[in-house]
Amino acid sequence: MADLSTAGADVSASSLLTAEQLENIQAQAYKEAWDEGFNKGREEGLAAGQTEITRRAALLDGLAQALGRPFEEMDAAVEQALVDLAMTLAQALVRRELRSDPGQVVAVVREALAALPVASRHVRVCLHPDDVAVVSEALVARDAGSDARRDWQLQEDPTLMRGDCRILSENSQIDATMEKRLAAVVAQLSGGEREQDAAVVDTSADGDAAATDAALP
Repeated sequence: MADLSTAGADVSASSLLTAEQLENIQAQAYKEAWDEGFNKGREEGLAAGQTEITRRAALLDGLAQALGRPFEEMDAAVEQALVDLAMTLAQALVRRELRSDPGQVVAVVREALAALPVASRHVRVCLHPDDVAVVSEALVARDAGSDARRDWQLQEDPTLMRGDCRILSENSQIDATMEKRLAAVVAQLSGGEREQDAAVVDTSADGDAAATDAALP
């Protein structure tokens, strides 16, 4: 009997030791799992935080650019408004000058004709009807007592304003309207940035200017 009791005690002790070991192993595994989860969560949290910081920084940068853009657009709008105002005032002054001295349109026609290539044919000088009368009188005065022959014809164009001139030929066209002439002046004053868009005549015709300069007095 004593041997059996001793054997039972040994088995119970062995079982108790094993249970403690299992509990320790379980506790250790739990701790390791917790530590791993904590570290992983911290890393994921840091990564998520960095992503959020980057997103907010991009948002703030976009907001700053959006706030600055209206000022840039406003500067461009103010500049264009000033240019438009200057051109409007210049047109008003020029038209008033034309009313006091209508003969100035003759010089406009002369300059426009001078820009045509010398070989141009079937040339038509389009003017406001009132300006056609002025230029016709100038031609009559110039041609009186002479055999001068013109290679172009005057043509009334009610769509043009006083002081405007448009030259048409078989292979070229000269836009010498007041708007174009003033735009060319603005382009020169602004450093030539708009010179190409505001060009009134083809500069390749400069060499032929002398051939047509005598077309008007």
